[in-house]
Amino acid sequence: QVQLVESGGGLVQAGGSLRLSCFASRSIFSINIMNWYRQAPGKQRELVASITSTSANYADSVKGRFTISRDSAQNAVDLQMNSLQPEDTGVYFCNADYPGAPREGSWGQGTQVTVSS
Repeated sequence: QVQLVESGGGLVQAGGSLRLSCFASRSIFSINIMNWYRQAPGKQRELVASITSTSANYADSVKGRFTISRDSAQNAVDLQMNSLQPEDTGVYFCNADYPGAPREGSWGQGTQVTVSS
């Protein structure tokens, strides 16, 4: 299985920025799609952004503020988050789907993002 490790979470004021990184244990060229999910307290996990070799997609709530990108040199996927709002608070998880992956793919341990008002 591909192992995923997230980094970059933290505490930021509303309007600020954070950059999350997800490092994979093997080349991201062997991974079909990589996703960022988040889970706010008391809420279900939601898909924030996805990226393949050809396209990127975003949840409506983050369009124009978040950017997902691939860093093949580091086998990583980054999530640049700008204009953060308190409702962006949650645990952010990296997920990957690839040939032979478990049904729901591989997951990282999550990184906490807290946006204060």
